[in-house]
Amino acid sequence: MINNDVLRSLRYALDLSDNHVVVLCELADPAFPVTAEQAHAWLKQDNEPGFDPCSDAALAHVLDGLIVHLRGRDESLPQRAIETRIDNNLILKKLRVAFQLRDVDLQEIFQAAGFAVTKPELSAVFRQRDHKNFRKAGDQLLRYFLKGLVQRVRGG
Repeated sequence: MINNDVLRSLRYALDLSDNHVVVLCELADPAFPVTAEQAHAWLKQDNEPGFDPCSDAALAHVLDGLIVHLRGRDESLPQRAIETRIDNNLILKKLRVAFQLRDVDLQEIFQAAGFAVTKPELSAVFRQRDHKNFRKAGDQLLRYFLKGLVQRVRGG
């Protein structure tokens, strides 16, 4: 799925301004330079003038910043390295951590979006890549998750 679509969904779900996106990036890594104008360009539609594709590193910073914002930072642990390559499975994992979602919550989110997912299918998506039952999350799965998450967070 396109990183900008994920960012737009999160923006809508959490009612984030351009400056909030910048703050989330700074929470993940203060040395990662993002301006409000850059965030605004990421949040534009593909066909709008001034659209800028959101890089994997930028989306990873936003997601890690969201985790810190919603859950806080554990100062006893060293700061984790930010991923430079991000995929649908990693996006789902980071959102699961940020919103403190359990398996039941995930199934409710998918069900609210009109997409039934079994517990084994879900656990396969969250497994390590080298596990024999690992399953790559497709764009459709992520789209339905984001749709259900928006409904859950916004209440409708």
